[in-house]
Amino acid sequence: MFETRKGEKLLETDPADMPADGHVVFIGHIVSPWTSREECPKNMRAARETGRTATILIDEAYRQGLQNLDRASHIVILSWLDHAPRNLIVQKPRHASESKGVFSLRSPARPNPVGLHVARLVMLDIEAGRIEIDAIDVLDGTPIIDIKPYYASIDAFPEAAVAGRDEK
Repeated sequence: MFETRKGEKLLETDPADMPADGHVVFIGHIVSPWTSREECPKNMRAARETGRTATILIDEAYRQGLQNLDRASHIVILSWLDHAPRNLIVQKPRHASESKGVFSLRSPARPNPVGLHVARLVMLDIEAGRIEIDAIDVLDGTPIIDIKPYYASIDAFPEAAVAGRDEK
């Protein structure tokens, strides 16, 4: 259990206690240099600034799905942020003056703690199920839900913005 800050709200029922309905499977896990929340970078930009790389290890049953992934320079990684609370629906970020709904934040605390990461593909070894990436912003051992190629032509929106957000 974690303590809430002033202005935060919890769901009446913790999604972690509800029966599974999506049959999501983990296809592997991340080998990350980060072992505690305190040292883990807040986002991928901060992770890249550390200069530390990471590895994704794919379970044997799913390795054939890596075929042709090496054609992509960057990949989208969907992870399961298994250490995050799932019952926090309104959060009060330390840096914010007001509370915010979880769906307006990139925080890992949410009903379904799915992480979204775009990383540069450094090396792929399909037989070993090993993917080297330029950086990651999750803890060591974080489960992987899916991997997709990143397409700049359809995934990037240069004009995208969030009102009141400093993008530095």
